[in-house]
Amino acid sequence: MSYSRLKNLAIAALILVNILFLTVIVMDSVDDARIERQAIENVCTFIRNAGIMIEPENVKTGGTIRTMRTSRGGETEAAIALAILGPTVMTDLAPIYQYENETRGIAEFASAGDFEIQVYNGVITSSGGALRVVQGILRNMKLETAGLTVSSGNGSEIVTAISAYRGASIFNCTIDFIFNDGDLQTVRGRYVTGVEPAEDGSENSRAGTALLDFLSAVRNEERDDIRCTRIESVEAGYLHSVVLPFGEGVIAPIWLITTDTGRYAVDGTTGEIKPF
Repeated sequence: MSYSRLKNLAIAALILVNILFLTVIVMDSVDDARIERQAIENVCTFIRNAGIMIEPENVKTGGTIRTMRTSRGGETEAAIALAILGPTVMTDLAPIYQYENETRGIAEFASAGDFEIQVYNGVITSSGGALRVVQGILRNMKLETAGLTVSSGNGSEIVTAISAYRGASIFNCTIDFIFNDGDLQTVRGRYVTGVEPAEDGSENSRAGTALLDFLSAVRNEERDDIRCTRIESVEAGYLHSVVLPFGEGVIAPIWLITTDTGRYAVDGTTGEIKPF
């Protein structure tokens, strides 16, 4: 048998082994997902029997969510300013960075990811629909978001975007695009950049565990701040917090539980529950 044929057979064998290995991984993942979904259905039945309405399909498990570190990203700030103001002149007023376009507006970025952009009248209008306009701006900003909501009243329209990391919402990092009389006038909020695994980070708890912790809090007579008769949604995601004054922080895993009485954050590591 020739050397080239032996080589081809060896390569084919390696490919086959890899395919079999990936098949096992996929099957294990499918089995894990099926087991977790069944566990969620069982927990939801238990919660309904306790007098709280909940539907299993309203529980979103998400992917792997673990504690991550964040840091300030100057390139992201510049991209955000460029998407709205066009070319700008940057002034370093550390820890504030200021970007200005004399004919379009001015932006200020703080180290923790908080920012505000004032846009001059007539620069960006909602003639194509405020939601469509914001979707285009977000694409140019290159920021990941998990969803958009629109509210209006008294001549103003606000489109709110929730920041995200790899498909999971960062619930306390939102960006508001505020239109008045058809003009985009203000963009403000918080975003995160420089995300990388935390050395001492931990993964989020299971959805069933979070729900049972929440049920225990609801039935705890010593906790009068957590009461409900219906759980409307359960979503895995993050909360952002600042650790150091120059932008260093963390996004930590939580479960956000929305009920008929309010929203609650269940710490994905400790199980601690707080109104959100």
